[in-house]
Amino acid sequence: MQYRIFLVEDDPVISRTVKDYLTRLGYLVAQGQNLADLTPEFTAFAPQLVLLDLSLPYHNGYHWCRVFRELSQLPIVFLSSAADNLNIVTAMELGADDYIPKPFDLEVLGAKVQALLRRAYAYGRPADLVDCGGGVVLDLGSGVLKTASGPVELTRNELRILQTLLTRRGRTVPREDLMTALWATDCFVDENTLTVNVARLRKKLETAGLPGLIRTRKGEGYCIQ
Repeated sequence: MQYRIFLVEDDPVISRTVKDYLTRLGYLVAQGQNLADLTPEFTAFAPQLVLLDLSLPYHNGYHWCRVFRELSQLPIVFLSSAADNLNIVTAMELGADDYIPKPFDLEVLGAKVQALLRRAYAYGRPADLVDCGGGVVLDLGSGVLKTASGPVELTRNELRILQTLLTRRGRTVPREDLMTALWATDCFVDENTLTVNVARLRKKLETAGLPGLIRTRKGEGYCIQ
């Protein structure tokens, strides 16, 4: 699995050095570009870890730590030359998982990133966010589609349908499999109930900017390309 890392650093030399090093280690790294509003980039990339500078233009790292923590429980690591106890404690209280003082050794950074990703994901804990495409992300924990224009809430059945289709993206999912997934909600599901739920989900996806995401395979089931 290639883990995705979102790097927020306004020093171009540090940013390029860190990205090049982590890329060589096999990670997919995206650098935050619009430091005035990082949320659309964050949701579109759906990272599994954030590396976050403290001193940034427009909003400091504390602000973005709060924003990212509201969107996901992914690991957040601060990179900062302000390594006094007050800043470290503040970062941890806001939900950061680690605080690495600058200047830092790249091998130490790589080891910490690897350890955090292993603890967060390698032991069977699923990622909180699933990329739906088009800048829309499904938050499995809250059952909400996160879009640049705001959240779109899903019912429990809609969430199960979308999660099942995304898990098997590119393959046709038989209607029987979706009905089995819905049956886990302890409610009776028949053919008509599934059709109604899929129709409602499609309308919400259209609202989120993803019309046509779910395709019908006549006589077979549904799929997401």
